[in-house]
Amino acid sequence: MFTTSKIWERIFYVLAYLFEGASFLNPRAYALMHRAHHAFSDTEKDPHSPHFFVDVYQMMKATIVTFGDYVKRIKDPEAQFPGHYPEWPLIDRMGSSILSRILFGAAYTTFYIFFAPYWWLFLLLPIHFMMGPIHGAIVNWCGHKYGYANFDNKDKSKNTTPFDFLMLGELFQNNHHKHPNSANFGKRWFELDPVYPVMKLMHWMRIITLRKAY
Repeated sequence: MFTTSKIWERIFYVLAYLFEGASFLNPRAYALMHRAHHAFSDTEKDPHSPHFFVDVYQMMKATIVTFGDYVKRIKDPEAQFPGHYPEWPLIDRMGSSILSRILFGAAYTTFYIFFAPYWWLFLLLPIHFMMGPIHGAIVNWCGHKYGYANFDNKDKSKNTTPFDFLMLGELFQNNHHKHPNSANFGKRWFELDPVYPVMKLMHWMRIITLRKAY
């Protein structure tokens, strides 16, 4: 969708680690899985099509196993989907470690201890611990089961909702599968991708360079 300088790439890498925290995803492994998902969308080779699992838990369980294999390079589809993803081995090892996830979880809990005014707010902690997998579960399950389609992509991708603020445009899956390198996931006048204006601003500020969509 865009290119950027090596300096900004490293800045984004560190920020991704800090803000994803306990849910940090190895960018290389994520890129390979995402490319496999697009290449084999809603077929038996799709790493997380909801149409091959009885429920969302089983889908995410299989996704986590596949993702872990990519991180450890036990399975490596790089020959099919080579290059064009960032790597920083030090951050990757730190972010993927159990210790890092535990420390972030402890930091979240400490913040709640000092600032949560009501006991029931602590019930939100598991959501903070698992924010990445929860987001992935919603997008991958709902985005290929529920909603409407603007395009015939020869798969089951859907636009789950025309107003996708909570998932930041990710639930425009039908649009995304039609135009996978487009920064704007919204395609019709009523479909608003809230991230796209931010990317346009970053393009205008020359932090990133948006590529021509196809």
